[in-house]
Amino acid sequence: MLVRPDKRRPLAELLRFLELGERLAHHCAAAQARLAPTPKMRRFLMNQARQEAFHATVFNHAALWIDPRHHTHAELFIPLTEYERLILDALDRNDFLETIVAEQVILESLGEAILLKLEAGLKKRGAPFQRLRKVLLHQEEAHHGFGTRVLDQAITDGTTDHGELRHKAGPYLLLTNSLVLTLQTRFDDIDEDPNEYLATQRQLLPKWLYT
Repeated sequence: MLVRPDKRRPLAELLRFLELGERLAHHCAAAQARLAPTPKMRRFLMNQARQEAFHATVFNHAALWIDPRHHTHAELFIPLTEYERLILDALDRNDFLETIVAEQVILESLGEAILLKLEAGLKKRGAPFQRLRKVLLHQEEAHHGFGTRVLDQAITDGTTDHGELRHKAGPYLLLTNSLVLTLQTRFDDIDEDPNEYLATQRQLLPKWLYT
């Protein structure tokens, strides 16, 4: 697949951003496994942690292939660092459901939205590794689906309710907007509209989050 020289740096930065998000997801899933209330959840989260580490490696290699001399700008770290701080605080409080909202439901939905949009463009350009790309997307969907099911079950069990989960989700939803807006110029440089990514993410989120 040919990548125009003027598109290499912004595309590499977008891939680097995905790598950082996957590394955050890896650390979070590993910590969640220690809080998981059932062995089945624990096994899923341990498997997710391994998959997220693999995803991070894939995006790292892809970014290096596109632009070997690329260095990520520090500004990309700021919203992700704040997002990580909030998740770590929830982990310290043993608030398992908040971490599910933050990681599997909100962060994974953003990653899935970005991958869906990128996949459309890559497929149109005849990009290689189609099977690998499908595996990554399928796993992201599985992680997101797991989070949604955990929350639905907690609501059914009376452990929480929609209002409480919306309250927990608020700061993370605001930060996902900041994450995408931080990438505004990178999206512009590859002729993409960041608002479309946010719209796709919103379609993937549970409807009650916005009710």
